[in-house]
Amino acid sequence: MTITFLGTGTSQGVPVIACTCEVCTSTDKRDNRLRSSILIESDGKVIVVDTGPDFRYQMLRAKVMHLDAVVFTHEHKDHIAGLDDIRAFNYKQQAAMSVYANEQVQVALKREFYYIFSDFKYPGIPQVNLHTIDKNTPFHIGEVKLTPIEVLHYKLPVLGFRVKDFTYITDAKTISDTEREKIKGSKILVINALQRQSHISHFTFDEAIAFAQEMGAEHTYFTHISHRLGKHADVSAELPANIHLAYDGLQITL
Repeated sequence: MTITFLGTGTSQGVPVIACTCEVCTSTDKRDNRLRSSILIESDGKVIVVDTGPDFRYQMLRAKVMHLDAVVFTHEHKDHIAGLDDIRAFNYKQQAAMSVYANEQVQVALKREFYYIFSDFKYPGIPQVNLHTIDKNTPFHIGEVKLTPIEVLHYKLPVLGFRVKDFTYITDAKTISDTEREKIKGSKILVINALQRQSHISHFTFDEAIAFAQEMGAEHTYFTHISHRLGKHADVSAELPANIHLAYDGLQITL
């Protein structure tokens, strides 16, 4: 199984528009972060988790030539806004795209992309096969088993996913003991670490480190990173040996 980080930034990305801070003006390419998303390649399937506003460019940059499914964590714009661009895969693959989302995300998709789901199908609109995720029930995409993990983004339920020994969680602030049990035993854990300052709906840097140490994965990678966290090289130097900052384009093979 190979995981590619398509984007590791927060909702505004890095650099932030009109910002001249040391992170946004950094010449280190690892400080350039598109909106958070990953590509999972496993057992002959290619799966994207979240299609944010940068989805089109992420597909081009990673040279993704085939896509089997899209899986959504939650309905915020930085995670769904690029769904329209699955049209290219519809055309190339001559098939509707399998889209997996819980009911609350489906409501948002039908509102934001009403034309996809309307009775009148305008020529060229995206084609999707919508599948409902039950937070308590693992599901399969081909032979790939995904186990949902529910976290809270302030008061909004958000889904993370475990695939084999890999767990991906973004936009978490609170994770119950029941859901933590689903994470334990992961060899690779990805979790959000927004910034150093306290935040109402995201793990801070210190909270993410504490959570990583509690879960005890062999390696933990931080994602959904704000320009407020600091420069990649500087922050990386502060981290324990088995905790890392992810960056756009990073690939991990399990």
